[in-house]
Formats: sequence, structure tokens, C-alpha cells
Amino acid sequence: MKARQPDYILVFTVFALIIFGLFILSSASLVISNEKFGQSNYFLKHQLFYSLPLGLICFFLFQKINYRYWKKIIFPLLIASLILLALVFVPGIGNDTGAKRWIYLGFSVQPFEIVKLTFILYLAALLSKRENGDKTIKESLVPFLVVTGIISILVLSQPNMSAFMITFLIAGLIYFLAGARLSYLAAIAGLALVSFFALIKMAPYRMKRLTVFLHPEIDPQGIGYQIDQALLAIGSGGLFGLGLGHSIQKWKYLPEPIGDSIFAIMAEELGFIGAGVLVILFVILAWRGFKIAKNSSDRFGYLLAGGITGWLFFQAFINITAISGLIPLTGIPLPFISYGGTALIISLAGAGILVNVSKYTK
Repeated sequence: MKARQPDYILVFTVFALIIFGLFILSSASLVISNEKFGQSNYFLKHQLFYSLPLGLICFFLFQKINYRYWKKIIFPLLIASLILLALVFVPGIGNDTGAKRWIYLGFSVQPFEIVKLTFILYLAALLSKRENGDKTIKESLVPFLVVTGIISILVLSQPNMSAFMITFLIAGLIYFLAGARLSYLAAIAGLALVSFFALIKMAPYRMKRLTVFLHPEIDPQGIGYQIDQALLAIGSGGLFGLGLGHSIQKWKYLPEPIGDSIFAIMAEELGFIGAGVLVILFVILAWRGFKIAKNSSDRFGYLLAGGITGWLFFQAFINITAISGLIPLTGIPLPFISYGGTALIISLAGAGILVNVSKYTK
């Protein structure tokens, strides 16, 4: 099939999210940038002049590559990404303090961000065989469980509970799109839930986080501090916000103002209207992405487009609802908005693949 024009609404939405993110980051990073580096715009400059150019190169390159090509090379790509994920535990390469989520290769890389994309490509390729849909799904369960088990062991050893959740959400969505029986989906959901509650029992801080979600008044100066300050920021914004650059919570009151909590800073400065615009942009991204999947010319494109769309939308949904106190707090960044080089580059790479799929829709 000859390539056609890409989905320009999707392209516009992605670039609108990037611009939105840069404006918010310029304000949210002001205090922490001054504190750590003695300059007000260190994080903005790093995102604008390093991460974003690399991300845009990936976006424009990947939207040119026929998406079917990835099916041929996905297995070695997956293995390479898993090796990178394992390198976080290697002294001198992985970070030595706190959670082991980054590696240093002359520059910092968060390997799980790469694994998310290769995992989607792998599952889409695994489930795209057409001989017999039910037979294909059955035969895929063993390799799926092996790969998912390896990813889960590596991310939980970091520890990174949020990455574990995203892995199972992506898997469940792609199996659902592939037409898996309800019993298979229930098995995946059951495995995830059992693992989730077992992990909560194993780590006291996770249980405390769940308890704080159920009872926000408990420990306001301890584990409940971040969500309390986030809700204060969101509530202070009102309808129109305090104005860009006028956040109070970014002055070392709210933790992670450029990461997990950036939505709260945005709601404080731009109000309900600004927050609503951002939510609408993610809804448009989901609408266009799932429409591309529905109209894809083959099963691989259908599963690939659906998986990438679900990953970006679910991650945004989880971040926004968690920082708004609607679900327990997680450490999941907001796609295209939160500070983070690897996350931005891989999100743009995924968006580029999605745009390429849109060129071959029916």
C-alpha cells in the first residue's frame, strides 16, 4: 500500500503538548534550578536544547520508516533494551544511590522508558499472526509470561512499582485489542492484582501510601505531604489560576515540581481552564490514536497503534488522577510535559511510529 498523508490532527496535538510542556517547565523548574545549579533555567535549557532536538529527530525519522519494518527487528531490539534495564545494577554504570533506575553512558538514560516501547512492538508482533486468532493468543502466553516476568523482576528490584503497573496495563490492553478471551484477560488482571497486593505487604511504605490515599488526614507531614501539597496547589488555582510563573508551591513546598507533580503546578498557575486544555489534548491524542488503530491496514498496525496510544494516554491518566488524589500516588511522569530526557525522546519516537501507521490506514 502506498503511503498517504499523515494524521495532521495527531501531529498538531503532539506538538501542542510539547509547547505546553515547555511553558510549564519554564515556570515549575525555576526554584529547583536555582537551588541546584545557580541558574533559573537549567532544566528548561536541557529539555529545549538537548532532549527535545533528539526527540524530534526520532519523531521525524520514525514517522518516515514503514512501521512493518519494526516487526523484522523487534526481538534483538527487545533483548538490547532488557540488557540496558539490567545495567542499572552494575556498579559504575547504574546510579549508586536511591532507586536504581538510571544508567550513565556519558549521559543519563532511564532504560525502562526504552523497554516500554520495545515491549509494545514485541507484543504487537507476537499477537499479529493471522493463522488462527485464538491459537496465536494461546501460543503467545509462554513468551509473553517469560518477557513480562523478566521485566517485572528487573523493575521491582530497582524498585519501581509504577513501571510494574504500566507493564501489565500495556499487556492487558494489547491482549484485549488482539481479541483475547475474557478468561485470559482475567488471568492477566488476577496475576497483576495478586502481585500488586503482595508487593504492598512486602514494603511498608507502599502500605502507608495506600493508607494515606484512604485516609488523607493521616501523617500530613510525612508520607501524605506530597499529595496534600498537590491538592493545595490545584485548589489554589481556581478557575483561571494564579498566572504563569506565580506558583507558590514550587517554592520548595511541593516535592517533584518538574516530575510527577508538574500537573499540580500547572493547575495552580493556569487554573481549571488550563488544566482542562491539557486534558483535552490528551483526549484528542487518544481519539486520533485509536482511530488510526481501527483503520489500520493490517493486524500488526492495529495492535501497534493501539498499544502506543494506550501507553501514552494511560500514563497521562494515571499521573493526573494520582496527583489529584483520585487514585494512590504513583511515580509516573506526565508524557511530553514532565522533565526527563529519555521519557521525552521515547514518547516522541512512539508518536513518530504512530504517525507512520496513520499513513497506511484504509
